[in-house]
Amino acid sequence: MSHLDNIRTFVRVYELGSMSAAGRDLRISPAVTSARISQLEDRLNVRLFQRTTRNLSPTEQGRAFYDGACAVLETLEEAEARVMQLTDSPRGSLYVAAPLGIGRRLVAPQVPEFLAQYPEIDFRLRLSDRTVDLTTEGLDLAFFLGQPSDSTLRIRKIADCARLLCAAPSYVDRRGMPASGADLIRDRHDCLNLRFPGATEFQWTLQTPNGPQRFAVAGPIECDDGDVLTDWALAGHGIVLKPVFEVAAHLRSGALVAVARQTPPLPVQMACLYAHRRHQDPKARLFMDFTAARIARMIRDAEESVAG
Repeated sequence: MSHLDNIRTFVRVYELGSMSAAGRDLRISPAVTSARISQLEDRLNVRLFQRTTRNLSPTEQGRAFYDGACAVLETLEEAEARVMQLTDSPRGSLYVAAPLGIGRRLVAPQVPEFLAQYPEIDFRLRLSDRTVDLTTEGLDLAFFLGQPSDSTLRIRKIADCARLLCAAPSYVDRRGMPASGADLIRDRHDCLNLRFPGATEFQWTLQTPNGPQRFAVAGPIECDDGDVLTDWALAGHGIVLKPVFEVAAHLRSGALVAVARQTPPLPVQMACLYAHRRHQDPKARLFMDFTAARIARMIRDAEESVAG
């Protein structure tokens, strides 16, 4: 095992707080993970972690070594990045995350053509509507809607996405057509909320004549998968808040109709997050360059197809 492999393993164990989690992240067994840490400790002649049957925590020496280890790995990544910038054949694994709707409709369709141009890149796409952590999850890029909470990351804006409230005609026939956010509250409309562990947003912010206003909507069902919410809306179970590009086909077919049009949701930013480094990994830069304009065009075309 190389000394660099041992350092990489140490950094992931430190960041994830677990030998087994680091092993899964690095795709090595717990035994190999433990052996790499032991080799590194033998080389340094110190203990880097305090281990018990239930807990693992860095020692003072481990905390001191972490910053230097990160600097070593970042320097190596920067050197590799500069070399790869001189060649037309970037290689290695690229880990990308995206929310389900964005990933399925906008990101995934770009991947085959991207890999046709860069066949030596191994692409790993992770889709989830929960908030992801680039550092602890070993991600290179993360597409997202909204504003990121981590100010240490860089942002590349792709587009502002129009959003709307919509429901199936069968729901409107049964419950009536709400004209505004106030109607949602007054008439106790069934609103389909995207919620997941740790979520902080339980209200819809809508545009009103008096400016943006938050409405504490509620409903009998909720889910952490945005596509499930769309399916429920299509089945007539309630009102859903969606980016237009996600539901444009259903709006064109009449399967969904816009509701509460006097107080539409605020547009939301779509962007890409990546780590703050002096020399960005060429694979990440290439994929952002490749996808940004295409995704922006797909969003614009979807919005124009249902305008008016």
